[in-house]
Amino acid sequence: MRSLRGVTIILMMAVNLFLWGTPVMLGGLVRFVFDRTRFRSRIVKGTSWFAERWVAGNNWIFRLMLPTQWDVEGVEDMSYDRHYLIVSNHISWVDIFVLFRIFHGHAAVLRFFLKQVLIWVPIAGQACWALDFPFMKRYSPEYLAKHPEKRGADLETTRRACRRYRDIPVAILNFMEGTRFSKEKHAESPYRHLLRPRVGGIAFVFASLGEQLDAFLDATIAYPGHEVTFWQFVTGRVPRISVNVRRIPVPPEFLSESVIQPGTVREFKQWIEKLWSEKDELLDGMLRA
Repeated sequence: MRSLRGVTIILMMAVNLFLWGTPVMLGGLVRFVFDRTRFRSRIVKGTSWFAERWVAGNNWIFRLMLPTQWDVEGVEDMSYDRHYLIVSNHISWVDIFVLFRIFHGHAAVLRFFLKQVLIWVPIAGQACWALDFPFMKRYSPEYLAKHPEKRGADLETTRRACRRYRDIPVAILNFMEGTRFSKEKHAESPYRHLLRPRVGGIAFVFASLGEQLDAFLDATIAYPGHEVTFWQFVTGRVPRISVNVRRIPVPPEFLSESVIQPGTVREFKQWIEKLWSEKDELLDGMLRA
């Protein structure tokens, strides 16, 4: 019975993706034609409307088909037409659907950093490109040793994306650990429930958007008592999902390009590590609840 539920949900999500992802993808073709004109931001806003319908469709499927209890705090005082930077811990691919669900109706459709190869995923990859998701090209240490000019390419991609976001409401999501949680990766972490944060990406967001950001938000996701996979989620074996969203005041010196200068980078890293220690404590309590 659970397997039938899981297959049914996946099929419903596929139909929902085709229904709303196709017009987003077609909007991307229009955007390609008008990419360097004043109509560009209007086109991206239009495709965002279809993306919002995709999120709403998924949320309806989850409410209809799953017994999961959702405990969400901290999204009440938000507005759709603002600029937000959101960081989150990363446990499972389920996190993406969780964050889309909790911020739907409270902020503009989420944009997050994707690996370059994902642009070739049918419909979804092209839709993300149409919505101005930043695509990052990962290079191996061996490749960078031979091509040092490629160092920092991801940060330049971040800078270009943020310049475009100045003209539209946006919620930028960054999984600051850079990868999903696993016991093997956690062995080298000083935190009980988190991996080490990587600060380069969000430093460039602060440097590029600066005081245009209306808030810096820290989302903490917990699946009490469970190591979650997507299949466990769609088969109804995740009884509860808890999310806490904190609004974090940002020191003024981090809201300009000085945040990426050598002296300030060290202070910024220490500030993020303190935030991560607080997040670790919070997550410990959420997992015990």
